Amino acid sequence: METLSIYVPRLVTAKEYLAPGHRACSGCGEVLAVRFVCKALGRNTIISNATGCMEIISSPLPQTSWEVPWIHTLFENASAVASGIESGIKTLKRKHGYNKEVKVVAMGGDGGTADIGLQSLSGALERGHDFIYVCYDNEAYMNTGIQRSSETPFGASTTTAPSGRKSIGQHTWKKNMPAIAAAHNIPYVATSCSSYPFDIMAKIEKAKQVKGPSYIHILSVCPTGWRCASNLTIKMGRLAVETGIFPLYEIENGKYTLNIDLPKLRPIEDYLKLQGRFRHLTRETIAEIQERVTDEYSKIKEFASRKPKK
Repeated sequence: METLSIYVPRLVTAKEYLAPGHRACSGCGEVLAVRFVCKALGRNTIISNATGCMEIISSPLPQTSWEVPWIHTLFENASAVASGIESGIKTLKRKHGYNKEVKVVAMGGDGGTADIGLQSLSGALERGHDFIYVCYDNEAYMNTGIQRSSETPFGASTTTAPSGRKSIGQHTWKKNMPAIAAAHNIPYVATSCSSYPFDIMAKIEKAKQVKGPSYIHILSVCPTGWRCASNLTIKMGRLAVETGIFPLYEIENGKYTLNIDLPKLRPIEDYLKLQGRFRHLTRETIAEIQERVTDEYSKIKEFASRKPKK
C-alpha cells in the first residue's frame, strides 16, 4: 500500500489537536477519524465545521476540544465559509505580506456533505479553492436521531426509513460522493476509514501538498446508529473494506489507485450480521446487495487498472 508508506508509528506526533474530554459516544469511529485527520493537519490549520456530531460533542458552551482555529457553520455552508477563509488568506498574502502557510479545511458529516451541503461544496470545488474537504460518513443523521441520508446504505433501517411489513428500510443505494467530487476535475479525491489510521494520515498529508481542492471521504463507524457493540468499531470498519462495501482508493488527477487490492472479498454477510440495522434482511435481499457490491468493486478495480493517458 503505497499511500501508507508516509507514516510509521514512531513518527506520528503525540500532540492532540482535538483534546480529550469531548462528549462522543462510546466507540465513536468519527471522533477517531477526526483525531487522525488533525494529527496529520498540524497546528497551521483553520477548520470550518458543519453542524453535526463533531460540532455537538466538541463545543458545548463554554468549552471546546479544538486546539486549532475552528468555526462552527450551518449544515449547508461549511464549504462557503472555507472558501471565504481561503480567499481572505490570499488577500493577506497579496496586500499585506502575510507569509504563513495555513491549510483551510472544511468538515461535515454525510448529511452536511451529500445532502444539505452539496451545493456549497460543489461550488467551492468548481471555483478551485485551495482547501481540503473531509466527509465523516456514518451513514445517517446520527446527531439528530438516526434519520436516513443519501449515504445510508440500501436495506438499512433508520428512524425515517424504518423496516417493517411494507418497507425494507432504506430503498435507495448509497450516493457515490467520491465520484461526484472527482467529476469536478479536482486534483485529489480519496476514501479512507477510521479503522485505518495511517491510511487517513497519509491521505491528508497528500491533500495538504495539493494546490487546489481535495476531497476525502472517511467511513466512520457509529455503534449507536448501526446498532452494533461499541467494542466492534475497528472490526466493523475493517469488515467494510474486506467485504468490498467500502473500498479504499485514491483518484489523483483522474487516475485511480486501489490502496487495498483484495484477491478475494469476504462475503458481505460477515459485515451485515453484526449490525442491528440490517437484521431484518432476507437471504434474497442479502444476495442482491452482494451482487451490487461485487459489481461496484469490479468497477473500481477496472478503473485502477487503466493506464494513464499520455
